Amino acid sequence: MNLTLNRTAPVVAVERSPGYWTTVARRLLRNRLAMAAALIVVALVLMALLAPWLMPADPYASSILKRLKPVGTEGYPLGTDELGRDMLSRLILGARLSLFMGIMPVLIAFVIGSALGILAGYAGGWLNTAIMRVVDVLYAFPSVLLAIALSGTLGAGVGNALLSLTVVFVPQIVRVAESVTTQVRNREFVDAARGSGASALTIVRAHVLSNVLGPIFVYATSLISVSMILASGLSFLGLGVKPPEPEWGLMLNTLRTAIYTQPLVAALPGAMIFLTSISFNLLADGIRSAMEIKD
Repeated sequence: MNLTLNRTAPVVAVERSPGYWTTVARRLLRNRLAMAAALIVVALVLMALLAPWLMPADPYASSILKRLKPVGTEGYPLGTDELGRDMLSRLILGARLSLFMGIMPVLIAFVIGSALGILAGYAGGWLNTAIMRVVDVLYAFPSVLLAIALSGTLGAGVGNALLSLTVVFVPQIVRVAESVTTQVRNREFVDAARGSGASALTIVRAHVLSNVLGPIFVYATSLISVSMILASGLSFLGLGVKPPEPEWGLMLNTLRTAIYTQPLVAALPGAMIFLTSISFNLLADGIRSAMEIKD
């Protein structure tokens, strides 16, 4: 006697947990302050990229008869500078050099510092000692003094200022990269990969990079605001961008004599530096908080 039982098993839906980066993105999107900062950063980047189409006037055209016009003057919504040039146009075009000098040194230092820090952290031994002692020598100098000393030695100019700032930030990123790499190197999955016969290059590429680049990138993002302030300071001292190129730090320097006659116009470049720096800081803090996911 054959008995056939047809039973339909209930289908249970298994909810898949979101991945790490998906969780980070969701946490970041819920951070209103970080999102507001991100919107400001995006707006500034777009302003810099679209500057030729956004500028209402020639930023280099000067007129002594129109010098130091106040904010709200017809045809000059943000007034004019000490040479009669349109402040709105110069602030828009100045975003290019200011953002470039804020982002590029950190980006170059991120690549160089990450490579040296990961090499020192994973290799250990004498190589770690050699790299970290050189880094310690550079790290011993305050960032401002080191940047001024290097720029003063090399001379004014965008290239020399870029090199000086890169040298300032490389030691800081190397220290962070070496620290997180040393922690990851001693984890169980790295020991397992090493025990399976995987080469050092394979272990670094497959296991180390994915775990250390996130923290290094977040730290590097927080340095952009510092880079912008240092770059503006170098231009203010005459060690960075040369006239007549518009750059917020240089504009702040040339307008310092107008602080008593047109204080609002003179403060505009400083306000742009402050807004950009605080936006990058808040964005970096938001990314750092979003990545701190506890199991």
